[in-house]
Amino acid sequence: MSETALPQTTDRARLIERLAEPRTYDLAVIGGGATGLGVALDAALRGLSVVLVESHDFAQGTSSRATKLVHGGVRYLAQGNVSLVREALHERTTLLHNAPHLAQPLPFVMPSYRWWESPFYGIGLMMYDALAGKAGLGATEFLGKARTRECLPTIIQEHLWGGVKYWDGQFDDARLALVLARTAAAQGALLVNYCKATGLVHEAGRLAGLRCEDQESGRSFELRARCVVNAAGVWVDALRELDGQASGRATKPMVAPSQGVHLVVDRDFLQGDHALLVPKTADGRVLFAVPWLGKVILGTTDTPREDLAREPEPFADEVAFILDESARYLQRAPRREDVRSVWVGLRPLVKPVEDDGNTKGISREHTVAVSKSGLVTVTGGKWTTYRAMAVDVLGKIQQAGLLPTLAASSTDHHRLIGAPAPGSATVRLSDAPGAHLYGDEAALLASLPGADVLVAPNLTEAMVRFAARYEYARSIEDVLARRNRLLFLDARAAAAAAPAVARILEQELGMPQATAPFLALAERYGTLPV
Repeated sequence: MSETALPQTTDRARLIERLAEPRTYDLAVIGGGATGLGVALDAALRGLSVVLVESHDFAQGTSSRATKLVHGGVRYLAQGNVSLVREALHERTTLLHNAPHLAQPLPFVMPSYRWWESPFYGIGLMMYDALAGKAGLGATEFLGKARTRECLPTIIQEHLWGGVKYWDGQFDDARLALVLARTAAAQGALLVNYCKATGLVHEAGRLAGLRCEDQESGRSFELRARCVVNAAGVWVDALRELDGQASGRATKPMVAPSQGVHLVVDRDFLQGDHALLVPKTADGRVLFAVPWLGKVILGTTDTPREDLAREPEPFADEVAFILDESARYLQRAPRREDVRSVWVGLRPLVKPVEDDGNTKGISREHTVAVSKSGLVTVTGGKWTTYRAMAVDVLGKIQQAGLLPTLAASSTDHHRLIGAPAPGSATVRLSDAPGAHLYGDEAALLASLPGADVLVAPNLTEAMVRFAARYEYARSIEDVLARRNRLLFLDARAAAAAAPAVARILEQELGMPQATAPFLALAERYGTLPV
């Protein structure tokens, strides 16, 4: 069972009323991605009063565009970053335990086309197992040619020697973010999406709160807080600059953005329930082919990016790289016309003192910095370690004396909303989406109007109503991109579903829904650069 039996509604009018109440919060968080939501939940569980504002939708940026892997980071082990891998492996187990309906183990296979590849990579993966210890999900196995074909029936068999099988995890990133938000709200935190932080409030050189604006009504608010956390992901430097300007101090950028491109194709290209990992492509990069929600994700790239667009465009050479490398391993080579959706995520990599423009040398570890005024900035890291990052942030806050002595964190064993009882049967995340993604809230979903009426493949009217009533959804995009992942799975199918989703949202929210902006977005997700 989840920690709270009855979910809270996310009525917008009530959220705005609470936002307008005159009070001083212990903690104000700017940014509703994985990091900010993790901080809000940890703080609320420690008994702090918490408010979080997000300029767009929760997880709209980086946190809904991951490769969908909960992992320790095999390639980081190859780089010698043992501490990062050990921490991530521990967090992997914690996440799989606290949200088993949204995060689950997944077997991977590295096929070997040279005699030395299996022993070479296998030894490294056995070290991976050793670091995981009791947190391991399964032992590494050396596979012969026949067993490799059985696990990956659609890979090219010519010159195949065998392979190595190991275990990691996968998840639904956007739905997990929403569950974090809802779990924090159940603990008393106030979280408001589409509410942009427009400024910081300083008094006598110290940070005393923030100013924000409701993006729907244009109404402005001043939120008083004893501590403000900047968890804006790749956008943290803009807030740091505002903080520095208030005291006449210059700030150096902390973030060097990198983008990852993902292509989605049908399951026919990678049959079976194992993911494919190529640890070293022709140019030294890593290639994944991951079964996810009834489709296959191909990716990912790692390309420096200077601009911070909300919807970054894939580069033509990135798409070509993924398609060309996939063709070297899959019997049926994916072509441009086979791609159902293409999406891009920006990663907030921590900028080194000397930056040569190569993202391979930039740290994947997170950084927490406290300015002279008291602004706490957290950036870097990855989805898998969101909880550990939150613990670190609260620890730094206490060390800096911004808040009094805090209770110990309890997020390591706090099961998230919807988490089914331990031992309950779960449907694999590699299978098509459905009511199982709602965990023990599936019965509530089934009780809503339209539970048996489909508006798109694997999307019912009741799911749209659930999104509006309990999951902060405000638009067609919110539903089809993050509450249901149809935009990420099949952009054309998402466009076809938009009118029906708009009709239901208008009933639930009492406000008109324009389909044109979403149709333009779906066109972008369904179009590859030339």
